[in-house]
Amino acid sequence: MAKEVKRLTDVTVRFAGDSGDGMQLTGTQFSDTTALFGNDLSTLPDYPAEIRAPAGTLYGVSGYQLHFSSSDVHTPGDHPDLLVAMNPAALKINLKDLKPDATIIVNTDAFDLKNLKLANYENNPLEDDSLKGYDVIGVPITNLTVKALEGCPLSNKEVMRCKNFFALGMMYWLYDRPLDATLNWIQDKFSKKPELVSANTKALKAGYFYGETTEIFTTRYHVEPAVLEKGIYKSISGNEATAIGFVAASVKSGLPLFLGSYPITPASDILHELSRHKNFGVKTYQAEDEIAGITSAIGASFAGSLAITTTSGPGLALKTEAIGLAIMTELPLVIVDVQRGGPSTGLPTKTEQGDLLQAVHGRNGEAPVIVVAAISPSDCFDMAIEASRLAVKYMTPVILLTDGYLANGSEPWKISDVSQLPEIPVKKWAGNEEFHPYLRDENLARPWVKPGTAGLEHRIGGLEKNNIYGNVNYEPENHDFMVKLRNQKIQNAEIDIPDLQVIHEQEGELLVLGWGSTHGAITEAVTRCRNNGLKVSHAQLKYLNPFPKNTGEVLKRFKKILIPEINLGQLAMLIRSKYLIDVLQFNKVRGLPFKAAEIEDEIEKILGGNNG
Repeated sequence: MAKEVKRLTDVTVRFAGDSGDGMQLTGTQFSDTTALFGNDLSTLPDYPAEIRAPAGTLYGVSGYQLHFSSSDVHTPGDHPDLLVAMNPAALKINLKDLKPDATIIVNTDAFDLKNLKLANYENNPLEDDSLKGYDVIGVPITNLTVKALEGCPLSNKEVMRCKNFFALGMMYWLYDRPLDATLNWIQDKFSKKPELVSANTKALKAGYFYGETTEIFTTRYHVEPAVLEKGIYKSISGNEATAIGFVAASVKSGLPLFLGSYPITPASDILHELSRHKNFGVKTYQAEDEIAGITSAIGASFAGSLAITTTSGPGLALKTEAIGLAIMTELPLVIVDVQRGGPSTGLPTKTEQGDLLQAVHGRNGEAPVIVVAAISPSDCFDMAIEASRLAVKYMTPVILLTDGYLANGSEPWKISDVSQLPEIPVKKWAGNEEFHPYLRDENLARPWVKPGTAGLEHRIGGLEKNNIYGNVNYEPENHDFMVKLRNQKIQNAEIDIPDLQVIHEQEGELLVLGWGSTHGAITEAVTRCRNNGLKVSHAQLKYLNPFPKNTGEVLKRFKKILIPEINLGQLAMLIRSKYLIDVLQFNKVRGLPFKAAEIEDEIEKILGGNNG
């Protein structure tokens, strides 16, 4: 039977099932293939916090959302057009997020009494009217997978694990995606287990040809490739981009790269990725705890390495004393905080922007550091380089803020030309005058000298020093002077960072001011509002301490400032205190990124409809 081919400009799909159903792998493969096809895309993996939640339960559901388009994509999508639900729990958890007329593909084999009870369904939703308004397509995915793998030398459990590839193959057919990339991935991944290569290949192709031959699918969809700037592209996650950015910074500075880190969700993948780059001389040390992670990095910095440590909010709290040591010794160090829901263990697999005040102020004494933030998964690459550059130039710790959404989400990244990356000059001591450890250059940065360099022996440590000579000094006047000097050094960085850029009108009624990962949702919301005739502008802060030097002047050009944050108003507090202006807050703390529609609604409330 001939199938209708419907052309779409963009689609949002979500895969959902048990943690053991392989939904993250399925979503990643679909994303990688879509990126190779040439679509712009953005993804949102959503993991359960429990390591092994009981199968079929609501709190064990794992999801992966993908928004792909023939034009620019800024978010993983507000509401899915299609949901693949591998069991009743996946359906129940995700139903509220779907568009009213969304398509739902369900694994009907999983809708038995046991799984319905685990998902707290009193009746089978496939048999009552609770799914009215949706296009529900029931597919016996489990049984079809078993049938496709008849005769394979696999256990029943291993056969069950292949059903995600059947679902993936079906989706490849539905959205006109090629199989080649995933077939090659299967071959590489299971090269030492040919029986798994054969089984997963059969399951993938069976799903694809089921879509082709079954009469339940009457339409397939085609989304043209996006028109992207010429270049070589790679689908990249924020954590991967962060790691590669540090490798690039090492190359551009000529410094050996050292990572001292303790594994913590959602930052651990940076450690995993950097451990693969020994060919660039990268050294990774998996420490026994957070304190050992950062202090090993401080030691590496003292010895002349480009030193970094990675963590999330709870780990940043544990590292605070050591950050103070790096501030007092004035050594370059980059601390990556991949923010997650808190406090305490909080929501370890969910996203939040709750660590801004901790990054700017969360240490004992007057202990200022430079704080920067990435705004997208691919921007993590650029900001890792920028954090390294600032740390080396100003001889100071720099905190780079990302979050769980950026870290695990992915998008196409145009691979950079190394010659176009910023240089990271490293000053060697070449003074003719007598050397002292706290002599200052024009940036107030002290000299960086490897210990043991002949004639340049010196001592640094955690006790207060006097300027230039670095001797321990407790005098009140000296402490006052040194506190102000260290603070001024950080403030001097404002001359070295770009001005805050305003998109659209440079003055007017409303400016939406964001920081970090809210960039995509704000961009899309502002675009929608402007298409509806509203005059609204947008600015996104990537430098949070110090702020860009023109920030105050920009803010004063607008009557109202709206700050959306995934916290209770931390940037709003900093803006109010520094610039003495009021701002409008829009705060949601749900472990999820903003939907563009939420910010769009807030803008419309403020402007009261069309103000054009």
